[in-house]
Amino acid sequence: MFNIREPLNNAIAHQDYTKCARIEVVEYEDDHIIFQNYGTFLPESVENVVTKDCPESVYRNRFLVEAMRNLNMIETEGGGIKKMFVNQRVRLFPMPEYDLSDGKVRVTIIGKVIDENFARILTDNPELHLDDIMLLDKVQKKKTITDEQAAYLRKHKFIEGRKPNFYLAHKVVSKTKDANLKGQYIKNRSFDDEYFMKLVLEYLKKFGKASRKDINGLLFSKLSDVLTERQKRNKVDYLLKKLKENGKIEFNKERLWKLAE
Repeated sequence: MFNIREPLNNAIAHQDYTKCARIEVVEYEDDHIIFQNYGTFLPESVENVVTKDCPESVYRNRFLVEAMRNLNMIETEGGGIKKMFVNQRVRLFPMPEYDLSDGKVRVTIIGKVIDENFARILTDNPELHLDDIMLLDKVQKKKTITDEQAAYLRKHKFIEGRKPNFYLAHKVVSKTKDANLKGQYIKNRSFDDEYFMKLVLEYLKKFGKASRKDINGLLFSKLSDVLTERQKRNKVDYLLKKLKENGKIEFNKERLWKLAE
């Protein structure tokens, strides 16, 4: 109940009442609730609130906040938002999502496991800090992370892949007993360039010639699942260019690839 009561009471306490707008609570059938109030988020960021244990020094409605504290409606020493994140972690649920755009605070609480792989990661990696879990939660949800956040996750070997197609790294995945998650890691990671170029050379050695469509058919299914169709085409372009520059293959008048003579 805390993860429902806390965002609701926060919305009441921090609503900008000069807007004469309603506080909205919408419950959806797929087990998530959205709380929305008017008024900018006064702390610097949600991440800062979660990583700090001290209450904020600035409040929009100071007397209202004080009254709600006296009635035990909100956390006396601050930390209510952090507690929400901790509760979600314990229950293996996704982290709360905050949308601070358009002068509003919109909080989404999901009351179920949406990705069993991520839940297993939380179970098998109890040493992960909450701020690390928040970032990994974004990676699992395919949310955008900053270059600084990506660099941090790379430094600690939590993610691999190229922007924006990051995926969980072997350090995190290897501790889980889930074979499906480990298989997904291999599919995400794919293989190195030498492997793909060797496949192209073996194909041309066996069949003599190949159209670009043939080579796409050979490689696309083996390329990383995190790549888009366009990125896969660009990858094949790069591999063919590299093979040609190394004198391994050539493009003939029939617009077909073959082994260099």
